[in-house]
Amino acid sequence: MRFVATVLLSLAISAGALAQGYPEKQVILVVPFPAGGATDPVARALANRMSELWKQPVVVLNRAGAGGNIGAESVARAAPDGYTLLIGTTSLTIGPSLYAKLAYDVLKDLAPVSQATTAPNLLVVHPSLPARSVKELLALARARPGQLISASAGTGTSNHLSLVLFTSLAGVDITHVPYKGAAPAVADTIGGHAHMTFAPAPASITLVQANRLRLLGVTTAQRFSGLPEVPTIAEAGVPGYELTSWVGLLAPAATPPAVVARIHATLLESLRTPEVRNLLIRSGTEPLGNSPDEFAQALRREIPKWGKIIKAAGIKPE
Repeated sequence: MRFVATVLLSLAISAGALAQGYPEKQVILVVPFPAGGATDPVARALANRMSELWKQPVVVLNRAGAGGNIGAESVARAAPDGYTLLIGTTSLTIGPSLYAKLAYDVLKDLAPVSQATTAPNLLVVHPSLPARSVKELLALARARPGQLISASAGTGTSNHLSLVLFTSLAGVDITHVPYKGAAPAVADTIGGHAHMTFAPAPASITLVQANRLRLLGVTTAQRFSGLPEVPTIAEAGVPGYELTSWVGLLAPAATPPAVVARIHATLLESLRTPEVRNLLIRSGTEPLGNSPDEFAQALRREIPKWGKIIKAAGIKPE
């Protein structure tokens, strides 16, 4: 017993010393999507501030592919020392129901640090579409069943599932066309090839402000502070509608708790910085910051929630 106690005490002291010295070199934030996407503004704002606080480089590395799974797997398999971290998104909780086989387990192979931001998807339409509200869009969809086209970043993405939830609750038929990312989906909506899309706010808010897209509503349960005059879809005509996207920070599962706590504290301090908060809100996201346990609980809640929506929509695992 004395030996075991000595070993445990030694391990605790070593972990504490590791956390006090962390970080001693460059930290990599892996973004599992292409550069310039909706996740990048959050990743780069956090990387810049965390680098200032730690006095060490914090580098954003885009490792795209397979709906975010390539980047996520690379972090799940990385050394659990706190030097390779994942900028995860809602896709982490969609993936287990969308893909027949994943090379990592979200709940077992990754250690949640904190959800950094939440954001709505924006229900936007081409300015030529004769719909200036959610109710007018629903009336148009009922008058032209299956004729309206909604673009998305791909099958099973949060903007696709935003449409699935919208059509199922409202009882309308709108045709889904998947693209290879949010950027081309938004571009084709601007070009008039698609009538509408549920675009990530960071990818579309400036286009709305430039009147290149018409904004009808936000997908979140409450109005977005960056667009307080815009109604939620629930209050605009589809009661019960709610879908929130998020961006969070995760580490490999075996990362020492003391290191996770150090990363968590730095992340929260970064989110409290006025410059970072203002930048995030302007880019279409809402700063959050919760505990590792709260983040873990959110992951456990969301996986079965998305599974039910995917099953109800008849989306088959790939």
